[in-house]
Amino acid sequence: MAAITDIAPVPLGFPVPPFTPHAISVSLPTWRDNVGYEEGDTRVLSAMVSGYPRFFIALGIQKLADICVQKFGSQGESAMLFPTKRMTEACRAFMHDRSSLEGSPVPARLIELMMCPEDKVNKAVLVSSEDCECYGSSSLMDLHIVLFPSEAFPLAKQFWQHCGGGISSRMAEQCLSMLPEGSSPSSSPTLTPRRFAFKPSNKHYSVRAKNRVPHPSSIVNEDLNGDHSVYLEERYGRNLPISAAAEAKRALRRRISGVLLQNDDQNAGNQTLRVGPSSRGVSEVSENDVYLFPGGMNAIWNAHQLAMNTRPTGKSVCFGFPYTDTLKILQKWGPGCHFLGHGLDSDIDQLEKILEEESKLDSSKPPVLALFTEFPSNPLLRSADLPRLRKLADKYDFLIVVDETIGNFTNVEVLPFADIVASSLTKVFSGSSNVMGGSLVLNPKGRHYATLKSHMDCNYEDIYFDQDAIFMERNSRDFQRRIKIIDHNTEKICDFLYSRSSVSGASNAVVKDVAYPKYTTPQHYERCRIQAKPECGIEKGGFGGLFSVTFTSEAASHAFFDALPCMKGPSLGTNFTLACPFTILAHFNELEWAAQYGVDADLVRVSVGLEDTNKLLADFNVALKAAEVAVGNCDI
Repeated sequence: MAAITDIAPVPLGFPVPPFTPHAISVSLPTWRDNVGYEEGDTRVLSAMVSGYPRFFIALGIQKLADICVQKFGSQGESAMLFPTKRMTEACRAFMHDRSSLEGSPVPARLIELMMCPEDKVNKAVLVSSEDCECYGSSSLMDLHIVLFPSEAFPLAKQFWQHCGGGISSRMAEQCLSMLPEGSSPSSSPTLTPRRFAFKPSNKHYSVRAKNRVPHPSSIVNEDLNGDHSVYLEERYGRNLPISAAAEAKRALRRRISGVLLQNDDQNAGNQTLRVGPSSRGVSEVSENDVYLFPGGMNAIWNAHQLAMNTRPTGKSVCFGFPYTDTLKILQKWGPGCHFLGHGLDSDIDQLEKILEEESKLDSSKPPVLALFTEFPSNPLLRSADLPRLRKLADKYDFLIVVDETIGNFTNVEVLPFADIVASSLTKVFSGSSNVMGGSLVLNPKGRHYATLKSHMDCNYEDIYFDQDAIFMERNSRDFQRRIKIIDHNTEKICDFLYSRSSVSGASNAVVKDVAYPKYTTPQHYERCRIQAKPECGIEKGGFGGLFSVTFTSEAASHAFFDALPCMKGPSLGTNFTLACPFTILAHFNELEWAAQYGVDADLVRVSVGLEDTNKLLADFNVALKAAEVAVGNCDI
């Protein structure tokens, strides 16, 4: 693989990686660009053609929403688009509840469209359930619209960002492909709204694939048309055919459940394939304990919904400083949460006091609903004492939900301590930065497994778009091999930076500290780290591909980031090295609050990729030298 110094810089606002339709990151190459993005600088915003999907609504989705507004909206209305009626109802309820706290509730209207391929008069039409047979239900697209006053758009955007349940860019692309040529907000097709669903939502995984009209983008070349892209992907064995979406989803669930005997097999979804006991630390786990979602945050949102729908009402606990939207979900849905933001042993002491006090107030129900924690946390890479938390959960009868995205199940074994494990498949499981995905795994040995499983099986909606699942399946075939390389590279880079840090005793250091599981709460990480079992072909788990670095001065931090010759943008777990000023992007309007929990405003977060180790070390040395020059510690 080429060294990162061999890659031309990606221009501001362009997709990361470049030439990637449906890229999930965007180039923000300098510290100034990141600050400009947060401040709404026209120079930055006008350059953006891509972005992280929960924060930047893809251009294709925006176009489709504009068409829907023109056809069905009133003057001064905007729209959000979702794959099911349930998600539109959740959006409307969120907007109503949150706006009611500020005064009068925001009105919102729900519309369902059933789109089918162009008919003989070159119009996309809405069909009734009786008409499905003549069109063929497998070629229909269900689109659900929330219309609301435009001034309430920031509120709707909160829901889009926090819950992650909006339509994907591939779904928008397919919907647009079914409209007449030249359709635009100024010349939209004839569509008829239907305000109530007229067919059941797609619950569970379908037995047969939907075989939707193929029109995906591919990473081959943006100039290829949809049919050509699909042909190349299928002909040369990279993607399963579009008709095999159900098989792709089965393969994903098997990989995540740890039952596959060979993870890189493109036939992993074959119904007759032999599988073994789970390697996730709970041998009873099966593919039927895994549920797929359109993104990691949607998995977290659904885990919280699951807890609220199956357990007595109560506050949740957010343990450790989490990725921003996890905390927002726990605060904005239900009765709120206890935030123990340091995630240290002293916080468990505080948690015990909370549990005792709440139990005294009402002994008829558990003192809290559920505890949510990341293992390790983002961006501080702290690992909680999961065995101790498990004992408290058993004693006080609450759920534990662990987000293992950063550690990933090739490195750590957290399921034995959790009732629910969540993960963002968007990250290293995919690696290619061109598709979103998320998962939940239920622990069959958990005390409340039967209740959780029953609720999921009765209420789960498969809203993971088929084409996204096809790409995720292809990307994830070699995830274990990639993780081993990334783990190795990351450890080498962190050892290098740590040796030059003030916390290690280096003189005149510009690096203050390196947050990385090897150095950060290592005793707790080691308890869950997978141990080598040569007789079973199991290698020892690594420390993951993410680390954060802090500096002794603002000047050093900014210089290091600007000089680091790698791609710059949001997201992590990519096959290429990716850096961002995390606190600026995630907490720009609450920097002092974040600092209370040890999250420095000038922290740089780095996700390491598959590049040559020596070249990576050389490139980080270049950035370190630039930081030293910036503070006058050395000469060029």
